[in-house]
Amino acid sequence: QVRVSESGGRLVQAGDSLTLSCAVSGFGVSWPAVGWFRQGPGKEREFAAVISWHGAKEYYSDSVKGRFSVSRDDAKNTVYLQMNNLKLEDTAVYFCAADLQGSVHYTVEDEYDSWGQGTQVTVSS
Repeated sequence: QVRVSESGGRLVQAGDSLTLSCAVSGFGVSWPAVGWFRQGPGKEREFAAVISWHGAKEYYSDSVKGRFSVSRDDAKNTVYLQMNNLKLEDTAVYFCAADLQGSVHYTVEDEYDSWGQGTQVTVSS
């Protein structure tokens, strides 16, 4: 069974950069698609980014496009979310999730099979 676990969240200042890691295990031969979601204080969880199962495609929400970048290190079984020019509104708990079927509906939470516990990113002014 695929499992994911996030790490790397911390307190940063606006304009800083931060990289989150998502360790992926138990997926057998083929990678799952791995998505990043976030939930800000008092908000619903929302899609942020995803990397396809083959690693060749990434998609981003409008709110993070141009500032965030998702990548994968196959040797380390880890997916990264590089976040640049962080803003106050990026404050959230960030979750990674694995989709074994590689659904085209990558923004839909129900398409994902396994979720991590989340890591807190706080952006201060």
